Amino acid sequence: MEGEMKLDGWGYEVRTCSEASISAINSYYHQVLSYGRNRSVILEATKSDPQCVLGNILAAHFLCSADSSRAPLLIDAAKSRLEHASSYEKAVFDAVIYLISPDRDDDLAVELHFKLLQDFPRDLVSLKRVQVLCFYMGRPDLSLELVEQVLPVNENEDYIYGMLAFPLLELGRMEDAEKAGKKGFEINKDDPWSQHAICHVYQYQCRFKEAVEFMNDCAKSWTSLSSFMYTHNWWHVALCYLEGHAPMEKVREIYDECILKELDRSDAVPAEVYLNALGLLLRVYIRDGHDIFEDRLKNLANCLTDQAFWFLEWHLDILILWALSYTGELDKAEDLLKGLKSRISMMTKKKQRSMHRGLSLAEALYKYGKGDNKEALEFLGHEFDATNYKIIGASDEQLDVFTELHISLLLNTGEPSRAIQAIEKQLKKREGAPFLWCFLERAYSMLGRKEAASYGEKARELEATYFT
Repeated sequence: MEGEMKLDGWGYEVRTCSEASISAINSYYHQVLSYGRNRSVILEATKSDPQCVLGNILAAHFLCSADSSRAPLLIDAAKSRLEHASSYEKAVFDAVIYLISPDRDDDLAVELHFKLLQDFPRDLVSLKRVQVLCFYMGRPDLSLELVEQVLPVNENEDYIYGMLAFPLLELGRMEDAEKAGKKGFEINKDDPWSQHAICHVYQYQCRFKEAVEFMNDCAKSWTSLSSFMYTHNWWHVALCYLEGHAPMEKVREIYDECILKELDRSDAVPAEVYLNALGLLLRVYIRDGHDIFEDRLKNLANCLTDQAFWFLEWHLDILILWALSYTGELDKAEDLLKGLKSRISMMTKKKQRSMHRGLSLAEALYKYGKGDNKEALEFLGHEFDATNYKIIGASDEQLDVFTELHISLLLNTGEPSRAIQAIEKQLKKREGAPFLWCFLERAYSMLGRKEAASYGEKARELEATYFT
């Protein structure tokens, strides 16, 4: 049977013979937008109606990151019925099939989504899909343009304001991001992306205690979140404790009980946990807090010698390189680094140019882990600017640790004057961050300057402000 046209959750036509298929598609929409851990529900749509084009192409997209070997059959099923599909289904098919093609041009993939959203602006899952692409392109400007394009017809919709807030964050528009995040939170207090945006703003503005209190109030709504979103929200909480100079034991408690413990769940996605765990540990180690964390990095590195976790995300690979080299797994680290270089060599020339900085950062973290500070600094360069490294798939907040590393390397290699320039640039944005004042105290001490004492006093004053 061809099936009849039914309406999905956006009100767009989908050809299917099964109400159960439409129900599964709508459940998938909710899982994507709410960062749920049951996105596999889209596979139920293909079981209920193996001929539904929309169900098949959405399931194929899901499987490309979950079990890519099964995706081609679903793509073929979607293609075989494409002439009978609705105009909406055809638009989604065109956008997704190009997105998952191995030789895609990212700019064209974005253009296809612009067109899709122009014609079907209520499709917030397609908006989310292309915003993820923009994130990995390091293009928050495009991400913002896309959400602003569809906002007029979605002004009262759930999840839209969290999607508005994030590119605003990445563009440094903190007041607008806070306003958008709070609007999303007002519509749905359990929206994790709006919660995340609000915390992000508080953290950036050094409102650490306020951020922790807000997120602790929200935490009861996180049990159904994906491994990434669950541990990422706790990562933010841990960072607020760390930056606000709470006892390091408190940071360790979050690491143990709220990040690593996610691995105990049968449906956990370990790579998503490792990304947040390593991102936290690198900050801890730059702050010399490794004694309190004992063998945790070594234990994590032992897991990450497993190549199943390599080449999933550039950001994760870069952090793994540091963990492996720091813990003496040099052969494994070198294999990972060679693999990254090999993958770049197979990219298009355009993609190679954009990933050049990512490889330099990978080399720097490998050298830093080995203790080769001077060589690590050479790979980062003296004029390092973390905002140029979004292409690895990291937010400004995730990239900030590499700015801290850069400053630390300048100090460790005897370049306090350059370090002061880098620190003062950061202080213009976040003068309430105690660690930056500690850096400044150290730099001026190395120069034998009397200002060091006053900067130290400022650091201690701020350290006593947040969690005492």
